[in-house]
Amino acid sequence: MTESSTKLRMMIVSALFAAITGVLAQVTVPLPLVPITGQTLAIGLAATILGARYGTVSILIYLALGAIGIPVFAQMSAGIGILVGPTGGYLIGFIPTAFIIGYYLEKTSFSMLHAMIANVIGMFVALIFGTVWLKIVADLSWTAAFAGGFLPFIIGGFIKAYLAAWAGIAVRNRLKSTSLLTTREAEAK
Repeated sequence: MTESSTKLRMMIVSALFAAITGVLAQVTVPLPLVPITGQTLAIGLAATILGARYGTVSILIYLALGAIGIPVFAQMSAGIGILVGPTGGYLIGFIPTAFIIGYYLEKTSFSMLHAMIANVIGMFVALIFGTVWLKIVADLSWTAAFAGGFLPFIIGGFIKAYLAAWAGIAVRNRLKSTSLLTTREAEAK
């Protein structure tokens, strides 16, 4: 397989994960300030399966789709207003989250233990970005931002980190065994 066809295949898979993120974003539990969504599960899956580069590309595609008006964000929302609104920090934080999860796995190993560690780190990155942004945009105190934008997501975050690690490693191994994942990221430990 040529390098250009491999890149094309990985871009298509990245776009598929952007779509998966959009679907899982609709799985929501409404809360007063910020809803609990399936987005972080999708981001963990993308980064665990695709690695830093293509996991991050999938999130950039997802954010671009939402920014241009395709309703892929939570509760079928879209537009720049969502990105600059109170929940925008979580969305923007998904970029470094995906990169950090994938990078950590590429530098250690794509094992269940490391995938769990990477996804927990990623969860905290997204929550920190989101909480700081929420504090600034909604003009909240640090206590209110932490209570409404961080604490309610810890337990669910650990559950989604575990699910992303478990499913991500299983899917990644299956894709590698069928040669569907053929990038240098696939060759990583």
